[in-house]
Amino acid sequence: MPGRPKRSEPGRLSRSESRKASRAAPRKGSPSVPGKASIPRGPAVSEAPAARRRRAARIIAELQELYPDATCALVHRNAFELLVATILSAQSTDVTVNKVTPVLFDRYPDPESLAAASPGDIEKIVYPTGFFRQKTRSIIGAARAIVEEFGGRVPGTVAELTRLPGVARKTANVVVGTWFGRNEGVIVDTHVGRLARRLALSPSSRNEKDALRIEQDLMEVLPQDQWTFTAHALVWHGRKVCSARKPDCPQCRLQKLCPSAFTFD
Repeated sequence: MPGRPKRSEPGRLSRSESRKASRAAPRKGSPSVPGKASIPRGPAVSEAPAARRRRAARIIAELQELYPDATCALVHRNAFELLVATILSAQSTDVTVNKVTPVLFDRYPDPESLAAASPGDIEKIVYPTGFFRQKTRSIIGAARAIVEEFGGRVPGTVAELTRLPGVARKTANVVVGTWFGRNEGVIVDTHVGRLARRLALSPSSRNEKDALRIEQDLMEVLPQDQWTFTAHALVWHGRKVCSARKPDCPQCRLQKLCPSAFTFD
């Protein structure tokens, strides 16, 4: 068996992840693409790190008032259910996943039962979430690894979780931050990536899909004890107010803190 990979310290990306993020850094003078989130021009581009942290603290304060109970929208009762639901949520909606998982967990309530499941049966259940064959391989593979390597218990660190099939940093951060209550990283999904760019909290990222660099930037600007809450709150805000196509800037409580406010057609 291959040796165990070295764990990165909590709150830091591993060397390989940092190298990937560095390679994804934007080139100077790169043009922005109309209709897509980009780093706003003007003061936000040259904003000093200390000033960005102060502005981020004000953003967090507003989010705490707006969404004091912000948490993961995926329905789950334990770490195993949250892990599987998060894997299934890729390229899907939480609403769709929440319709699928009750059936899935009724038939396969634990890692042992899912590890022994027939792929064909799982594919039929998870089909509505899209990419059902790959997701079936991932959740069965993750269940088998949990049984064989972790005694049937979902591991509680990002380093261990990312060893499981189908589990990247985003999924690991969701489980570790939401279920285990530890802030080892920042969850960067579609909404968080979009808002981090619009709020100019990730000045070094290339675009809203540059998840590793966005996570690194957010870890540098947000207090560590607020990493998980802020990510969940940004997701809620992205769904309710700051949508991809038509952000509701007039009704946004963050407009005075957002360099992108009122810049959309």
